[in-house]
Amino acid sequence: MEIYLVRHTETICEKGICYGQSDVDIAEPYTIIFDQIVSQLPSEAIIFSSPLKRCVILANHIKENIKSISYQEDKRLMEMNFGDWELKKWDEISPEQLNPWMEDFVNIQVSNGESFVELHDRVGHFLSEKIPANTTHPIVIVAHAGVVRSILCHQSALPLKEAFQNKVDFGQVIRIEA
Repeated sequence: MEIYLVRHTETICEKGICYGQSDVDIAEPYTIIFDQIVSQLPSEAIIFSSPLKRCVILANHIKENIKSISYQEDKRLMEMNFGDWELKKWDEISPEQLNPWMEDFVNIQVSNGESFVELHDRVGHFLSEKIPANTTHPIVIVAHAGVVRSILCHQSALPLKEAFQNKVDFGQVIRIEA
């Protein structure tokens, strides 16, 4: 089965802002980039998307330009919840909070947020519930860098602490076989 992992395009947030589950807009113009993404996808697919608008806008464009067998938004595809850090500049987060997380982002939970292992668990539940092993249709998942990295770790049994070995650019399409 083919699965296409699609990361949303650039957001309006300036570089250095932590925006995890904050529902921020995407930068315009984006139509040309969206069309380039669509050109890398199959002509028909089952589409899943994070419900955050930076993914939904792209997912709707995909849905309008390929034959959508079905379309669903799923909260389990949302980016990591950065809790108290949401919409703060990374360099404004106190070293007392940031350093332990940077040393063990897999297990350390952000204040009022989640850890990467918690994100990985919810993505795993999504995969086991929504991606049937016997499906014959390609699947497109429109999500975030953290979610894409988590899926790649599930798929390749890569340890979570190595997740950032997987480079995931804005607007990137990654095709995997499951």
